[in-house]
Amino acid sequence: MLCTTGHSYPGLICIIIHIRRSGFDWRRGMIRIEIAPQWRFRRDGDPSTTLVLLDLLNEIRSSGKITVAAHQAGMSYRHAWNLIEAWGAFFDTPIVERRRGKGTRLTPLGEKLVWAGQRLQARLGPQLQNLSQELETEIDQLLPQATPTLRIHASHGFAISKLREMLDGAQDIPFDLRYVSNPASLMSLAHDGCDLAGMHLPQGALRKRSIAAVRGLVIPEAHRVIGFVTREMGLIVKRGNPLKISNLERLLDPAIRFVNRDPNSGSRLLFDQLLVQHGHDARLINGYEQTEFTHAAVAAYVASGMADAAFGVEAAAQQFDLDFVRLVTEDYFFVCRAEILDLEPVKRLTELMRSDAFHAEIMRLPGYIPKDMGLVRTIPEMFQNAE
Repeated sequence: MLCTTGHSYPGLICIIIHIRRSGFDWRRGMIRIEIAPQWRFRRDGDPSTTLVLLDLLNEIRSSGKITVAAHQAGMSYRHAWNLIEAWGAFFDTPIVERRRGKGTRLTPLGEKLVWAGQRLQARLGPQLQNLSQELETEIDQLLPQATPTLRIHASHGFAISKLREMLDGAQDIPFDLRYVSNPASLMSLAHDGCDLAGMHLPQGALRKRSIAAVRGLVIPEAHRVIGFVTREMGLIVKRGNPLKISNLERLLDPAIRFVNRDPNSGSRLLFDQLLVQHGHDARLINGYEQTEFTHAAVAAYVASGMADAAFGVEAAAQQFDLDFVRLVTEDYFFVCRAEILDLEPVKRLTELMRSDAFHAEIMRLPGYIPKDMGLVRTIPEMFQNAE
C-alpha cells in the first residue's frame, strides 16, 4: 500500500493505492490497482489524523443504531463508540447523539461529514477509477504472460459501474474500462481506441436528432450493437419538491438554482436538446454554467442545498434521498465492430450480460431496466425508431 499526502492542510485528502493480483492462474500476470481517497484532519500545530468512520456514520444514519452500524463495520460496539467520542472531542462538538427510547442519530456535523464523503466519492470516484485503469494497463503490458484486454469506453453511470463490478468479479474477462463521454467513446471506436463504445439515445422525438449527430461515426455495414439497459432521465430536486419543479419551464425562474453537467457529457447534450425542443433559452437558467462531472455529483450538489435542481438519472436522486421528475427514457447500449463478436472475451461479456445474476443487479438500480441485454443487433434495427 502506498500513501502520498504532499503538504499538510486542514481536511487533507490522502490517496491510498492498493495493488493486488487477480485470483486465476491464467491471469497470474495481471495486476489490479485500487485508488481511494482518505481524509486527514489537523488543527494548527498538531499532526494530521485520519478520519476512518464515514462508513460507520453512514450506517448509523440508515439504521439509527450503533450496534447495527458497528456490526456492519466489523467492529465492536465499544470500539465504535470510542471512535465516535474521539472524533467528537477532536471537533469540540458531538457527531452522534443518543435519543432516549429512539436509538441514535447523527448531529448536523455528522450529517455534513457523511454528505461530504458522498460528494467526494461522486466527484473523484470515476476519475480515480480511470487513473487506476490506466496504471493497470501500463503495468500489465510489461509483465510476463500479458493478456490482451477487452477495451471498453463508456460514459459513467450506475449500470456501467455495476458492469465493472461484475467483470472484475468474473476474473476470466480481461478488460480495460475507461469512463469517457458519449461522443468521445464513439470517436475512440472509430480510431481503434476501444473495442466497445457505450452509446445512449433518447426514445421519442429527440432520437432522430441524436442519431444525426453521430451518423458519420456509426457504419451499418461495419458495426453491431450489444443491448444493455434503459434508464430514466429527468430533474433531480429536493425531497418533497418544495419549489414544485415539475418541468423545464420552472428552471427559468431566477429564484431556482440549477447545477448542470459538464459540456462534453451526453447528458448535457440531451438536456440542451430538451431545452431547444421546448423553446427555452438556456441563458435564463440560474446556474446553467455551474457544472459537475457525474450524475451522482450533481445530485450531491442538490442534496447539499447549494442548488435546487439538476438534470440526471433517477438512481442518483435515490442515492441522495432526493425526488425525481422523469422527462425522458434513454436506451443505453454498446457499439462494436462486427468482427470482434467472435472473440472469446466478447462472448463471455455477452454471456455475463444475459445472466440472471446481472439482470437482478440492474433491476436493483432505480430507473434502470435491462433491455435486450447481451443481444446483438444491427445498426438499422437499433436506429429504426428514429424516423
